[in-house]
Amino acid sequence: MSVVRAGAFRKAMTSAEVRLWMRLRKLRAAGFHIRRQAPFRGYILDFVCFDRRLVVEVDGDQHGEPEQAVHDALRDQVLRREGFQTLRFWNRAVHEDIDAVMDVICHALAAASPTRPLRGHPPHEGEGGSLRDD
Repeated sequence: MSVVRAGAFRKAMTSAEVRLWMRLRKLRAAGFHIRRQAPFRGYILDFVCFDRRLVVEVDGDQHGEPEQAVHDALRDQVLRREGFQTLRFWNRAVHEDIDAVMDVICHALAAASPTRPLRGHPPHEGEGGSLRDD
């Protein structure tokens, strides 16, 4: 079910998510495999590099609401227990200073050590190109 939801989320990305995705997918040339709207442990992650255990979330105004903030904190705690670092950016930051957002993401990717693939999450061939050597 979460795979179906993830596909629906990919089709309904916000303008900030689309803007960031256009930049993130270019990181494949540097060896970083970023997936968008990927299911993991019952959540849909906006962007994730499983190899570096890095999650990037693009948050709209609703994430400033107390109830949503509690949900986000719990989600981040679950991800942290799985060894992930979560970076959160407001939609506004992505639209107004994408270069600064990308600097933070690239620094976090470079600082993280590659890890073994997670069980149940093989390399994905759909987001950003194939992993095969043709």
